[in-house]
Amino acid sequence: MRVVLTGGGTGGHIYPALAIAQQCETEGLDAEFLYIGGKRGLENKIVPEEKIPFESIDITGFRRKLFSLENFKTINRFIQGVKTSKQLLKEFKPDVVIGTGGYVCGPVVYAAAKLKIPTIVHEQNAIPGLTNQFLSGYASTVAVSFQDSVNRFPRSKHVMFTGNPRATMVQNANRERGLASLGLPADAQIVLVVGGSRGARALVEAMVQIAPLLKQNNPAVHYVFVTGEIYYEEIRERIRDAVGSFPYYLHVLPYIPNMPEVLAATSLLVGRAGASSLAEVTSLGTPSILIPSPNVTNNHQEANAWALQKAGAAEVLLERELTGESLLARIDKVMSDEEVRQNMSKAATSLGTPQSAFLIVEEMKRLSGVLSR
Repeated sequence: MRVVLTGGGTGGHIYPALAIAQQCETEGLDAEFLYIGGKRGLENKIVPEEKIPFESIDITGFRRKLFSLENFKTINRFIQGVKTSKQLLKEFKPDVVIGTGGYVCGPVVYAAAKLKIPTIVHEQNAIPGLTNQFLSGYASTVAVSFQDSVNRFPRSKHVMFTGNPRATMVQNANRERGLASLGLPADAQIVLVVGGSRGARALVEAMVQIAPLLKQNNPAVHYVFVTGEIYYEEIRERIRDAVGSFPYYLHVLPYIPNMPEVLAATSLLVGRAGASSLAEVTSLGTPSILIPSPNVTNNHQEANAWALQKAGAAEVLLERELTGESLLARIDKVMSDEEVRQNMSKAATSLGTPQSAFLIVEEMKRLSGVLSR
């Protein structure tokens, strides 16, 4: 089976595609991949590191001001992107094309549909993005991460609830290895506060405010602050100035390379509400306090976060309400009540879709005719 993967801009669009490729390998499928990404996205670095053949096209998103020079340039890039995509598709001859979001999916999936190649579009967020809404009228199948999103694609030929394939990648993450990587004992409880790979200013500022307020009522609780590399040196120094020498239960790190393993050992996550992150915490059953980014298209992180709170898996704290004191109060509320954490964990697990990548691969097989061969 020959498969084209496309998606990019951020890790939230790239890692689900890579999870699909990994599932094919896990199942022992004879699959050959080509990844088509954008020239400006993170996929340029991430995908080649996974040893997947990579091609790029030049594409950007529309600006809010409809009649602008940049939007006319975007239209021209889309037209050229379709032409380039058709050429790449004709050369590779895929059995199926899978788009996992981002602007680059537009010309690639559209080109595939026009060439009558079976296509799957995967929507990670509770509120669909503009590109996937457009593509839903052309794709063979739309796969969604949230059950409530099924009805958001009225133009689609076929919509199915699969969850996010990132959940499949992390389901067997090892708790012991997560603790060991942080140098923590087997009985440690972790409060993990994550600013994101590129940092989130509001969250890292809250870390500085929280640090001197922490009290060690439970000696097993460790606070792990992940600042993102761009803020690490500044935030570490500011926290040091605020608390003096670091207490044994406070750890400040620039990033965590083995996030699934650390999440498996985490008692409470504090972070953003990106789709891939939520797929991980629900697959692992990790309770969370979610602070959705207000600076994303369609405010989709807030919709993602409310979906988890509605199910009892998380608490939502909006960024405009975020202070060190307000966040610490939420943390203390959850960490002081084991029953609350257990209930949140059960609710998170009920939302998890560890079979997600399997379901998408099965749909790939169906569309490409592999199941009937």
